[in-house]
Amino acid sequence: MIKGKKTTSDEFSYEAKVVEIDSIIARIEAGELDLAEVFEKFATAVQYLKECDSFLQAKQEQVDILIETLQDESSE
Repeated sequence: MIKGKKTTSDEFSYEAKVVEIDSIIARIEAGELDLAEVFEKFATAVQYLKECDSFLQAKQEQVDILIETLQDESSE
């Protein structure tokens, strides 16, 4: 069985942010929040989306570098 890497509280967790975004959206759609809370939670969700986007962009750059390195090594 393959186990995932454990994250510390200081480490960014993409999956945890996505779960939180989904939770916020569900609460807004269910009408569980008053208007002020809707705006607050919406702002939080937007911030989490930005963090997720930055995380994914950084990981894409790492993948691109690894692919470039492999291509360079195979062409030698």
